[in-house]
Amino acid sequence: MATKATTPTGMTVNGVRIHYSERGEGAPILCIHGSSSSAVVWADAVEELARLGRVIAYDRRGCSRSERPQPYERTTVGEHGDDAAALLAALADEPATVIGRSYGGAVALDLALRHPERVRALVLLEPGALGISAAYDAWFERCRERVRAVAANRGPDAVAEALIGEALGEGTWDALPARLREVFTANGEAILAEIEGGELRADAATLAGVRQPALVVIASDSLPEFQEVARAIAAALPRARVATVDGGHLIDPAGPEVLEFVAGAAGS
Repeated sequence: MATKATTPTGMTVNGVRIHYSERGEGAPILCIHGSSSSAVVWADAVEELARLGRVIAYDRRGCSRSERPQPYERTTVGEHGDDAAALLAALADEPATVIGRSYGGAVALDLALRHPERVRALVLLEPGALGISAAYDAWFERCRERVRAVAANRGPDAVAEALIGEALGEGTWDALPARLREVFTANGEAILAEIEGGELRADAATLAGVRQPALVVIASDSLPEFQEVARAIAAALPRARVATVDGGHLIDPAGPEVLEFVAGAAGS
């Protein structure tokens, strides 16, 4: 499939200006990034996904090129789910295949639960949720307390390094490309707002209400807590299958397993 050039623009949804870009043609594919991040880090994946459909990649509220309401002290997964629904309502006249990474996976699940008419299928790259894995719940609380302490002692510009240390392992920060470190650091206030708002709360009974087909991707070298919660989510979703890939938590959004699933969803 030929692809149209990327078109960056923005629109106001739920009172906040959201930056987004589109590439490709056909069935919509919505990309939702994780905490501290932005759509810019998905550039290579967008190129691949655009061969399968019309990719809509956006910066969530408070992140990078999208508006950061002031004061921005707390946000919720539900707020981001509503933003995603409003963006799709304005841009797409049919349900989208939604790809969410980490916190973005929680947003994708919320979108499917509360705005099911907007979702054709889900790709969840190690999503999180509270209330379905005791180990993950404990990890989240440890992470939240560390991020709060770092913010209090060193300010918001230091919290991204703390978050990455908790999620990807100590020492990982210095190994990241400078461009990524700059994006993550600039989103310190957004990290704090997301941490204060907490993760998606969804037990197995709640997740059983997701009727769309789903692919849950788990990385072999991720934290055991991330693998456990992702498997618990997959087990609760009625139409989910699991793919395990090499590497850590920063899973490729356009890996072969993802591309195969998206191609099938787009053709369904």
